[in-house]
Amino acid sequence: MSAAKVYLLDIEGTVAPLSLVSEQLFPYARKHLADYLKLNLARLDVQADLKLLAEENRSEQSEDCPTFGVEIRNELHARAYLLWLMDRDRKSTALKSLQGKIWKAGFESGELKGTLFADVPGAFARWAEQGMVAIYSSGSVEAQQLLFQYSTYGDLTPLIASYFDTRVGAKSESASYVAIAAKLEVTPGDVVFFSDVVRELDAAREAGCETRLVVREGNAPVQYANGHALVESFAII
Repeated sequence: MSAAKVYLLDIEGTVAPLSLVSEQLFPYARKHLADYLKLNLARLDVQADLKLLAEENRSEQSEDCPTFGVEIRNELHARAYLLWLMDRDRKSTALKSLQGKIWKAGFESGELKGTLFADVPGAFARWAEQGMVAIYSSGSVEAQQLLFQYSTYGDLTPLIASYFDTRVGAKSESASYVAIAAKLEVTPGDVVFFSDVVRELDAAREAGCETRLVVREGNAPVQYANGHALVESFAII
């Protein structure tokens, strides 16, 4: 692969093991959700998340979804819907933002650490010298920054130029990658996107990006790569 201007990377299953999210971050957020809402319900940034959460709830079509009218009036309303979203692993922007706030306390206290694959720090250092490293994940930008700031390899944030979450668009939509390239002031052809999810890579390729399908220990077996080149290690890139 020729040197790219932007190395754009997914997190879960690409730079971090799937177990980081499923066995550490998600259980931590669930465990501390009730107390966090009780203590922080009046905060303006939390209120903004809850306003967005209410908007998402009003547009929800599932019959078993908890509903609460035009607004969230207390933490019990919010908690019921947030737990419902967590149970379904919904890519809710409001949920991801609130989870990020809960994780912040965990990272800062040392209860949480950003577990990364061993080849990530060296690759980021090489790529940052010749171009830009950027992150695109369904987790909030704030949560992404915490993961790399408190990683098992120290603070890697100086190596990362930009972070993107679902506020730029869904990862399975080609327009999201066009928007990311525009924000980074490059063309989609200057971007190589790394992910373990074929449908995300399909969308990036449709936008004009180069793509690499990342195969890691612990990931689900790849049944059909759909023409995306496979990468098992960043050490040779």
